[in-house]
Amino acid sequence: MEEKILQEEEIIQEQLSYIIKNCVHCKNQDDESMIQKAFKMANEAHKGMRRKSGEPYIMHPLAVARIVSEEIGLGVTSTICALLHDVVEDTDLTIENIDTAFGKKIAVIIDGLTKISGVFNKESNSLQAENFRKMLLTLSDDVRVIIIKLADRLHNMRTLGSLSREKQVKIAGETIYLYAPMAHRLGLYNIKSEMEDLSLKYRYPKIYEEIHEKITLSENRRMHVINHFSIPIIDKLEESGFSFKISGRSKSIYSIWQKMQQKNVTFEEIFDLFAIRIVFDPKTDIPEKSQCWNIYSIVTDIYPPRPDRIRDWVSTPKANGYEALHTTVMGPNGKWMEVQIRTQRMDEIAERGFAAHWKYKTEGAQDSELDKWIKKIKVTLEQPNTDALEFLDEFKLNLFSSEIMVFTPKGHIITLPKNATALDLAYEIHSEIGNSSIGAKINHKLVPMNHKLHSGDQVEILTSEGIKPTLEWNAFASTVKAKSAIQTALKAESKNRIEDGKTILEDKLKELNLSPSSRVLKKILPAYESTSKDQLYSKIGTGMVSLKNLKEILSKNTKNKWVRVWDLSLGRPAQKPTVKEEDIYDDKGALLLKENYDESNSPYELAGCCNPIPGDEVIGVKQNDNSILIHQTDCSVAIKIMSSQGNKLMAARWTQHKVLSYLVRIHLSGWDRFGVYNTITYTIAQELNISMRTINLHGHDGIFDGTIDLYVHNTNDLNNLILNLMKLKGVESVHRVEVKD
Repeated sequence: MEEKILQEEEIIQEQLSYIIKNCVHCKNQDDESMIQKAFKMANEAHKGMRRKSGEPYIMHPLAVARIVSEEIGLGVTSTICALLHDVVEDTDLTIENIDTAFGKKIAVIIDGLTKISGVFNKESNSLQAENFRKMLLTLSDDVRVIIIKLADRLHNMRTLGSLSREKQVKIAGETIYLYAPMAHRLGLYNIKSEMEDLSLKYRYPKIYEEIHEKITLSENRRMHVINHFSIPIIDKLEESGFSFKISGRSKSIYSIWQKMQQKNVTFEEIFDLFAIRIVFDPKTDIPEKSQCWNIYSIVTDIYPPRPDRIRDWVSTPKANGYEALHTTVMGPNGKWMEVQIRTQRMDEIAERGFAAHWKYKTEGAQDSELDKWIKKIKVTLEQPNTDALEFLDEFKLNLFSSEIMVFTPKGHIITLPKNATALDLAYEIHSEIGNSSIGAKINHKLVPMNHKLHSGDQVEILTSEGIKPTLEWNAFASTVKAKSAIQTALKAESKNRIEDGKTILEDKLKELNLSPSSRVLKKILPAYESTSKDQLYSKIGTGMVSLKNLKEILSKNTKNKWVRVWDLSLGRPAQKPTVKEEDIYDDKGALLLKENYDESNSPYELAGCCNPIPGDEVIGVKQNDNSILIHQTDCSVAIKIMSSQGNKLMAARWTQHKVLSYLVRIHLSGWDRFGVYNTITYTIAQELNISMRTINLHGHDGIFDGTIDLYVHNTNDLNNLILNLMKLKGVESVHRVEVKD
């Protein structure tokens, strides 16, 4: 045991020495001493603590510090914060201790990294959402909080194998829902890609391994193609006097899987599995942009370009700071190849995102789109009474959205998410302009506020003093800023209506020598079809309810007490018979999904949003009535729950079964040849003995397309069915789709 402890201490010291040695921003002995001091404090605070994997807990802060300094390129302050990021949450140390030892700046960052404990917004019912919101509150003050949190999450994902299945799915779901998009928005491409891959690995282990194996097997062929493609380009660039590096980059496993899902193709059918990247040292006397286009010209002189695949992020960088020139060209052997052209500066910003962006930012330079985005988030967070779960939904909308650029009448460029409306632009300019907007002129033509904008539009917002936001405006807006401002305005308006209604009711009751007691309100609420006091006051305040008959309502006798009790009991569902716990859980606590449960006696239900069938990867979600809803792990509803209400998740798995059948829908397309429908239905019903519920196939212009709803026992049956149908002459594509009744 002592020998093991000595070995662990040796490894810990090696890690610390590596961090100090490779910290590019450690300029003097004082920097090194501060890192040593932070390590000593963290090591003593975490003494005796171990992770689920069995290793000493201090290995986690060391790993996070290494990611922060080595992989992201942050400095001494961030390295210290990474070492200390868990001490306040998990040990007896306080923010005051940190402040005394390291100063205010580090204490503020550590506070931002520390989760909320104790009291939080009970109405939101999501500690996860509140924690994420608290973390974002520090975003505009110090973006390092988010970057360190991303490094912390990345290391947790790298060591996820030691946790239980339900925790793996919960953390992986939260990562793909929030943290990977956040890494993308901050330009941390490598971290975003690894998070996506690891999330896929734990949500769909078989799919991940299958794609990983295919990529590994094709490695040699890929290198041969890259070399063959690159040689002519290398020769021409050297002739032109460029100093450069060319490398081949594979698509990430997650992006390959996503493309397979979106386009419904196999691994072998994806033609752009990799891209060529040209990174060059720019010549000092020529603008970078001109040199990028010069290299583009050299490449396209050798290989013909695909006109619709040019992406110019040199002239207009992405909102996360990304700059590059992309093109797709026809390479040797008739294969399309993507080529990315960047300078060294652009490459560092692309790989290290916001951290590198600050390195290259000059004194007095204008705010980048990323700086503007961070300021927008702060404005949104400062909106009063913003519900954490609502905020999380809206924030997610803007994380991964593509950008468009529109012009004001004076020619200023404003960047908005794709599908933004004129109303979004109005709120982007100022909340008061948004609240009073009545329409817009787009390219000098009058349009309503829900009109979708496109890149290049010139937009003028029209306002009026008498206008106020309505509930309908929520459907017109798509940005976080617009939706939050509308909600704030509606809540303020609602509060005024409630106050007015309360005053009117109190005055009316005073005329009858009564006060708004609970006994009086119990009589009034059902008479005016209201379920709460605020709803009643609001109806009165808006004039929806007249109190002319108030005296008659109050003079009516209340129902007999026993009748009321009988009415209430009628609405209650009968209690379900209980099932023995040992019959529904395995020895690891996972819920066993058995088909032979009677639905009325089953402890779980299958979610209608994704219709899981035996063989699907699934997760259980506890409902407020203690029932359990079963979702597929990639269901959008389930992923949202993973990211905001992970405490409701529980592991679930299918047992062996052959009793019930489950409804699934398959989509088919192919050539509309004579007898193809008959062949399809005969194969399903006669050869495979599968029952069909609905057939909806139709032909047009020589092809057929449509869906069939049928009943299968599990995913093996479904996969077997798809394979058999794909063998039929004339059938081109078969895949499962969501059933929407």
